[in-house]
Amino acid sequence: MKFGEIPVDEAVGAVLAHSLKAGERSLRKGRMLSAEDVAALRSAGRRTVVAARLEPGDVDENTAAAEIARPLAGRHVSVAPPFTGRVNLFAEVAGILVFDRAWVDRLNLVDEALTLATIEPYAVVEPKQMVATVKVVPFAVRRDSVATWLAAAATGGPLVSVAPFRARAAALIQTRLAGLKESVLDKTVQTTRARLMALGSTLLPDRRCEHAVAELAAEIAGALAGGAELVLIAGASAIVDRRDVIPAAIEAAGGTIEHFGMPVDPGNLMLMGRHGAVPVLGLPGCARSPKVNGFDWVLQRLLADLPAGAAEIMRMGVGGLLADIPTRPLPRAKVAAEAAKAAPRAPQVAGLVLAAGQSRRMGTLNKLLIGIDGKPMIRRVADAVAASQASPLLVVTGHQRKKVEAALAGTEARFIFNPDYAQGLSTSVKRGLAALPPEVDGVVVCLGDMPMVSAAVIDRLIAAFNPIEGRAICVPTRRGKRGNPVLLARRFFADLASLSGDVGARDLVAAHADEVAEVEMESDAVLTDIDTPQALARLAATAKVEA
Repeated sequence: MKFGEIPVDEAVGAVLAHSLKAGERSLRKGRMLSAEDVAALRSAGRRTVVAARLEPGDVDENTAAAEIARPLAGRHVSVAPPFTGRVNLFAEVAGILVFDRAWVDRLNLVDEALTLATIEPYAVVEPKQMVATVKVVPFAVRRDSVATWLAAAATGGPLVSVAPFRARAAALIQTRLAGLKESVLDKTVQTTRARLMALGSTLLPDRRCEHAVAELAAEIAGALAGGAELVLIAGASAIVDRRDVIPAAIEAAGGTIEHFGMPVDPGNLMLMGRHGAVPVLGLPGCARSPKVNGFDWVLQRLLADLPAGAAEIMRMGVGGLLADIPTRPLPRAKVAAEAAKAAPRAPQVAGLVLAAGQSRRMGTLNKLLIGIDGKPMIRRVADAVAASQASPLLVVTGHQRKKVEAALAGTEARFIFNPDYAQGLSTSVKRGLAALPPEVDGVVVCLGDMPMVSAAVIDRLIAAFNPIEGRAICVPTRRGKRGNPVLLARRFFADLASLSGDVGARDLVAAHADEVAEVEMESDAVLTDIDTPQALARLAATAKVEA
């Protein structure tokens, strides 16, 4: 790749290194300059530009990013479309993120131009959470570097996957000694139930007995007979030896002891046992607290069907110092909260579907209820948003509200009624924005009469969205013509709410041209709205329409 200052007359096909203004035209960094762009630059008096030009054997940043990201995604991980040389990977289910740290290092050593960043291995993840990102640093990279990366990735199999949580019925057995208050036992039940519920499992009715081998062995047997798939034992006294009361009771009930102790603090005194296929854990005293401790790490792995035996536990020492210490300026809970706020994350984008209009141009029909390939038009739009990375999904209704909501029965949509729908599109936008949760970073505004827009289109807009890098408004294009839906950052919500009448965000987008990212799409779906009988007739040529 050649990089540097080149004459404008030689810049067609070059990739612009820095954003420029050429008259009324805004040219963003990373844009491949067209003949029209060059003409605008020439008219604006520019004689040179700083740009990159690909040479034989080079791969452009987006193609390279897509290629090196593809083999990384294992089970329950999806790959977003590339944009500005970046590809994000997302969890599809709740579970534990699994990858080999050594393989990440090996890939990052292939070429400084190719990078892979992940969250920590064995972290708990939620659906649609970003778990890794690939970034090609320059505008292009050599094909042989891409080939070396792919060869290294192929020898390791899918490198990033999510082990989903599987619901279990767990039993909690607590032992008593003189002086131990029942309120302590009650609180332990609440804390344990909350831990399990957060991971998709349930707690059976708790059991209590004296802190003695025979009594505890009988309760273990009873819990197993009652269908427990996981047995948790909170002792009135901490386990101090493999021959102590709790391990002895596990063996007396027919179980075995696999491991005692772990290099995690708090959590050192945890015991791992088993009765057949059922794990039986002797809990450390810190497990009575909701604060994160070594027991959490083991529980998470067990509920995700990941190995959690002696070898795995003994390798938990790195990062295993969780206890508050005098040199740490904040309590552990506050440190965790502050770290969570500062941690990089994917922008959260909500989906807002406008479905309140009166369909006047369609005549007597409500266009949103017209069947297209077996689904009402509005259902196709809502399903596409629900299948995308956008969340939550809000639908603004108005005209024939009950019929529209009935067409969306069973979806995850939250309905917002706009009583002022007759006053125009802007009233629906205002209602929808007011209902968005405060944590969203942006919103993709979808029109209810554009049924051919797919989840992939929305995801491509979200992949491009990055307000920090100046892409605060993302607009789909097809052959240079702008369409819908449009994604806007939160900082524009107040401007959107000030609109009036039957207008959308076109003027707002025009007023902030420097922050607009045009995202080219592969079909005419982003230009196709079905709002007239003529448009419906054209659609009928390629789809089954039931008016």
